[in-house]
Amino acid sequence: MPVTLLTGGGDKPYAFGLAKVLIAKGVGLDVIGSDELDCPEFRGKPGVSFLNLRGDQRPDAGLITKALRVSMYYARLIRYAMTAGPRIFHILWNNKFEYFDRTLLMLYYRFLGKRIVLTVHNVNAGRRDSSDTLLNQLTLRIQYRLADHLFVHTEKMKLELLDESGVQPERVTVIPFGINNSVPNTHLSSREAKERLGVRDTEKTILFFGNIAPYKGLEYLVIAFQQIRSQCDDWRLIIGGRPKDCERYWRSIRGAIREDVESQRVILRGDFIPDEETEVYFKAADALVLPYTHVFQSGVLFLGYSFGLPVIASDVGSLREDVIEGKTGYLCRPRDPADLARALTTYFASDLYKHLDTRRQEIRAFANERHSWDTVAQVTCAAYEQLAGHVRKRLVTGKPVVTRSAP
Repeated sequence: MPVTLLTGGGDKPYAFGLAKVLIAKGVGLDVIGSDELDCPEFRGKPGVSFLNLRGDQRPDAGLITKALRVSMYYARLIRYAMTAGPRIFHILWNNKFEYFDRTLLMLYYRFLGKRIVLTVHNVNAGRRDSSDTLLNQLTLRIQYRLADHLFVHTEKMKLELLDESGVQPERVTVIPFGINNSVPNTHLSSREAKERLGVRDTEKTILFFGNIAPYKGLEYLVIAFQQIRSQCDDWRLIIGGRPKDCERYWRSIRGAIREDVESQRVILRGDFIPDEETEVYFKAADALVLPYTHVFQSGVLFLGYSFGLPVIASDVGSLREDVIEGKTGYLCRPRDPADLARALTTYFASDLYKHLDTRRQEIRAFANERHSWDTVAQVTCAAYEQLAGHVRKRLVTGKPVVTRSAP
């Protein structure tokens, strides 16, 4: 059952986790990726072909360079689809030009006789980012209607997708968001990680990690932290992540924390943090904070859980389903710095924090049980089998099917 996995060239944790478990299940894969996703696990495996069609995606490239590499990528992708052997195309993420991908590229795949599986990580990211338009809604609806099967990560997402797209319920399946298994996790201890970042072992250390954007609610965390540290001197805040298309917002954040950065109460690394450095930040922290204002699910949450790190999160989307009060973390009201400060102080006075060394393993076990990639693979392969059966039925009945030779 050969399948093409279209990754969009990014989100290594999800693409890596899914591809790795599908390979283990014996699915023949063409993985369409980039330099970011090029790793030994995809090389030299029977039945697996890694096609680096996207190449370099460094954001510091010039405008002409970016335009050329995107154009070349689309040319390679269109040429690949024309001759690709797999009849099932599984789209994890769209590419650079969302509207084109949702409409003309989807129609092109359908014209070639491909059966399309689409993983929907955000039903409407434009609404989340306060940039929604009628054109955005229309193209989303078109893509959802053109897909043969769709995966979402929560029941709330499924209800919203059904309500807005008109897709039949049987074409939408809820699957877990797989636990992050792409980031190295060595024998580095929490004490050693704190030392590397210049944090004393006795300091209560909280972490904000990942892309920085207005919907992440970082400003509320900054206010809550400043309220707390005005009364206590043993708190540190680590901010690690790259701002994403929000220069004005990022300037306001930097201005708000300038004095704290200068006094080293805030450790700031406003850039992309590579996988090989990630564990230092998560092991140096005593809690991960997700002060989001709008989200369905968070990959950063599961990255934190993979290190056994408790999470303090806003009660938005479906985060309540995965943050178990007193067991894996605490919840607070969104856009409420005072309630976030309350949740943080509650956590640091709790048994969860006092016995963190032993509770980390419990958090990892909880996450691995609830968000196992094996479970994701079973549901995903069932959808592939159903679509493959439809293809075989069309061949048997003699109805026209577009066929292409293997690349």
